[in-house]
Amino acid sequence: MMRRMLAVIAAFVLATIASAQQIGQNKSAQAPDNFTLSVKVQLVVESVVVRDKQGKPIHGLSAKDFTVTEDGAPQTIKICEYQNLSANSELLPVSKPGEEDIHIYKHLAQTQIAPESPDHERYKNRRLMALYFDMSAMRPADQMRALGAAEQFVRTQMTTADLVAIMRYNSASVDILEDFTANRDKLLSILQTMIVGEGQESAEDVDDASSADTGAAFGQDDSEFNIFNTDRQLAALETAAKLLGQVPEKKSLIYFAGGLRLNGVDNQAQMHATVDAAIKAGVSFWPIDARGLVAQAPLGDATQGSQGNAGIYTGAAANAVRTNFQLSQDTLYALAGDTGGKALFDSNDLDHGIVQAQDAISDYYVIGYYTTNTNRDGKFRRVKIALAGDSEAKLDYRQGYYADKEFARFTAVDKERQLEDALMLDDPITELTISMEIDHFQLNRAEYFVPIVVKIPGRELALAKRGGAEHTLIDFVGEIKDMVGGVTVTNVRDHANIKLSDATASELAHRPIEYDTGFTLLPGKYMIKFLARDDETGRIGTFQTTFTIPNLNKEEKRIPISSVVLASQRVEQKQAIYDAAKAKDREKEDAVNPLVQDGKKLIPSVTRVFSANRELYVYLQAYRQAAAGQAPSTQPLFAYVSLYSGGAEVFESGAIAVAPNPASRIGVTAMSFDVALSQLAAGQYDCQVTLLDPVTQKTNFWRAPIVITQ
Repeated sequence: MMRRMLAVIAAFVLATIASAQQIGQNKSAQAPDNFTLSVKVQLVVESVVVRDKQGKPIHGLSAKDFTVTEDGAPQTIKICEYQNLSANSELLPVSKPGEEDIHIYKHLAQTQIAPESPDHERYKNRRLMALYFDMSAMRPADQMRALGAAEQFVRTQMTTADLVAIMRYNSASVDILEDFTANRDKLLSILQTMIVGEGQESAEDVDDASSADTGAAFGQDDSEFNIFNTDRQLAALETAAKLLGQVPEKKSLIYFAGGLRLNGVDNQAQMHATVDAAIKAGVSFWPIDARGLVAQAPLGDATQGSQGNAGIYTGAAANAVRTNFQLSQDTLYALAGDTGGKALFDSNDLDHGIVQAQDAISDYYVIGYYTTNTNRDGKFRRVKIALAGDSEAKLDYRQGYYADKEFARFTAVDKERQLEDALMLDDPITELTISMEIDHFQLNRAEYFVPIVVKIPGRELALAKRGGAEHTLIDFVGEIKDMVGGVTVTNVRDHANIKLSDATASELAHRPIEYDTGFTLLPGKYMIKFLARDDETGRIGTFQTTFTIPNLNKEEKRIPISSVVLASQRVEQKQAIYDAAKAKDREKEDAVNPLVQDGKKLIPSVTRVFSANRELYVYLQAYRQAAAGQAPSTQPLFAYVSLYSGGAEVFESGAIAVAPNPASRIGVTAMSFDVALSQLAAGQYDCQVTLLDPVTQKTNFWRAPIVITQ
């Protein structure tokens, strides 16, 4: 049926072209010879499982037995195919290691899944499963368990109805090592020749001493975006889902990973985009935690050093270990739940997770229709499918999808509307990579200044020649909403016109662009959604996350402190190589921005990756608020910075004593450190700031991971 529909469409197009040519014979002598045929159709494919009230599959249905509506509008079914898996599913003979003659197949990684051809229905009545190995998210021991589980499934659980593909992500690309196949020898050959340890610490080195310092708009090399965030892993999953979307049938992606945790520098918009892409492609995620059943010691094991802080005596350290492990599974659980799959946690029987995905795909119908709503507006379309004349039948299918969003060449008004529409979309656009840091500093007893720094890899931006110089223009739009009331409390609309010399233009390919702005907010929980658009190509990136501004007035047990800013750049304001649209507003922001002092601005690193040939700048504020009617104490606070590697202290700065600002009613105490990194080896460290107040006998500790590169 599906092949006949494709043939009918082709015949229709040919007939239309022939008609256009016939009309062309009656044209006037002055009429042009060119004709344009534009046909815009959008095929929507749904996989529908139909069961009776006893839970048994219902066979023998046709298009006339179904009714389909999209946002309440009836749709005409053009494709209706039954995928009969039960009749074609028999367990293959068990293949034991050493009993078969497995050939080592020469293979090159592919970039596309092969679609069906009209003369070869390779996916008809087949169960499609893709084994996806996230090598960057698994330790070597986890990789061995994952590969062993996949091999065990192929040897003992594969059926005659199964077609299995093997995909791999190794921090650089998503590779299709084997397209959907029933050849067990090929699958076993690839699984046995995959390299354990691949993808570990594969981020490229950042810039070295030979790289030029190009000023305020540039920071470290764009490879730093691969550290301390999971955006790239989610983006890779999105890519894998889109690759599998070339096939209209139902697909399961079995995702082997050693946990996946969203943290403070990660983009929640990428999570939404990944789930939306999977739903649209008809892909369900089946995550398997390759760590298996983990029995953790309360304070860690021999693979890491002791925490070495006060938390080991209060239980905070043990609680943090357990919490971090649970959080690493939460994202996997959400990916499964939002796409119709199921996650396998805390089990050493990893191949059981593959069997679960196998059992979940039973007989189903492939229903396709050409939507009557041809608007490419990016909005959610709700789909309802029912069985005519049988109200007791149970139907399982995708409840809706996000339409495509088409952005063409726009006028200035259209471009403005494009950004506004993209900001309102529930399906985020993630064509550009965005990383963001959000900090907070107390201004008075009620308000906090919130500086925001955005970083975009320069290699993703396009250059244009204007006035004899290289330029690139980036548009920004964003809003901050109160999570309690749901109202927008502030917004930003700006652009950065980046002017580049020949030298800086050549470095744009491997250095990021930074943009900063700031807001004044009250304590509370907020959600920020921020969009950046490359004006040359129209490509858009979205960053979305939640953040909390604490009420430091209520801090009684510890020294109240602001955010701790880590940076490797302190630049002159006049050296900025971009012009922002809101210059006057920027001057007002800089007047209250504590990161701007004596005409120099401290640029937060965002990704906390530092080169050993630069200094590490640490800045924070402490507050010593006095009781009502009393002046803040003028006695100094003491602080120092420590670096730890493997639980052992490898560096400690000298302690500094800083007195509060006497003009400040909240006792603002600004503390800054310059830490030389040249004597430290490349690797990952924990940076800790320790504060002591001799007057109140209070302390505070702040700690975060950083990476030092050569």
